[in-house]
Amino acid sequence: MDSFAVFSTAEWILISICAALFIAELLYYRITYLRPYRKAQQNKQEKEEEQPPVSVIVYADNESHNLKENLPLLLNQDYPQYEVIVVNDGSTDESDEVLITFENEYPHLYHTFIPQESKYLSRRKLSLTIGIKAAHHDILLFTDARCRPLTNQWVAAMVSNYTAQIDLTLGFCAYRTQKGFFHKLVSYDNLLAGVRYLSAALCNRPYSGNGQNLSYRKSLFFEHKGYSRSLHLHAGADDLFVNESATGRNTGVAYTPDSFTERMPYYSMGDWIEMKASRIATHRHFRGNRPAFYHTETICSVLFLLSVVASIALGMLTGNLATALAGLLLYTILYIVKAIVWKKTAALLSQTSFTAWLPFLEIAYLATGFYIRTYRLFRRKRDYTFTIGGKN
Repeated sequence: MDSFAVFSTAEWILISICAALFIAELLYYRITYLRPYRKAQQNKQEKEEEQPPVSVIVYADNESHNLKENLPLLLNQDYPQYEVIVVNDGSTDESDEVLITFENEYPHLYHTFIPQESKYLSRRKLSLTIGIKAAHHDILLFTDARCRPLTNQWVAAMVSNYTAQIDLTLGFCAYRTQKGFFHKLVSYDNLLAGVRYLSAALCNRPYSGNGQNLSYRKSLFFEHKGYSRSLHLHAGADDLFVNESATGRNTGVAYTPDSFTERMPYYSMGDWIEMKASRIATHRHFRGNRPAFYHTETICSVLFLLSVVASIALGMLTGNLATALAGLLLYTILYIVKAIVWKKTAALLSQTSFTAWLPFLEIAYLATGFYIRTYRLFRRKRDYTFTIGGKN
């Protein structure tokens, strides 16, 4: 058979499916995932002249080393009136001594302690609730001891969106990439998740956020009765609360370089898997169709890869190289588009680019996603703060 013979019916069907999925993926990347970059180019954010007082709340859990490294960056922000409240969640390391040392030098630093014995509730939600109640100001800004602002303008940049209508601001926390494929995978996952919730908010459909860089009004927290709707879950202090309280009218997005924080690398793959498993538990409770919209993109990505492999395999088996080349051409074009989108977006959000590893990262992302969902089936009761019998 001629290598470039006319396609058979089966080949036409396969190539048509591949082309349809290619178009779907192209639209997701060109319209949705590139939205933060386009918005940043069209609308340069400017700081408001008014700078209201702010309470920065920092969650810490055995993070003495990170507190030593990151607290000075939080305590030396160029902002007229703000306080930093560190909630020390039952730490058994030197965190308390580190905080007392810093308090002697910085009068706007306060800290509180959650006893290790607290049970039957989410320790993170308890810690943040205590920090919120201790806050003296209405505008709250949240991060973790494992994170640090990239500049001394972070507080100013994150609260510059506030108006009479805005009650909540979503920020982005970049991942400090280290050597090794695992950290590149985490970087890819972090950027994908961040772009999704930022893009949704920019088209007035906010559905999630990241507590490592998040701001909202204290009044909004109490108006929605805090975390009362998700007390049965360990996770959800950030994404579920945003999902419950954010609307297209009351939500702002911070995407200037000064507004970003950076997370320290994960200690191990196990820590990251536990975090991902907890996130899956909260996603089941999201309202709205935005999560399904992004799940559809993941399914399209899987099917597109399978259709490309099938096109290449069928072309090789039948001797019609045109079928194989058609699938390979569509994959190459889409890879170039994705590489451009991720390079621009990573640069915008101050995260290290990973475009050279993109084909391997996509496959690893899909494989680990399947593994984590399977793994969670065997640890589901750990998602909850209590069981029906009232026992942990």
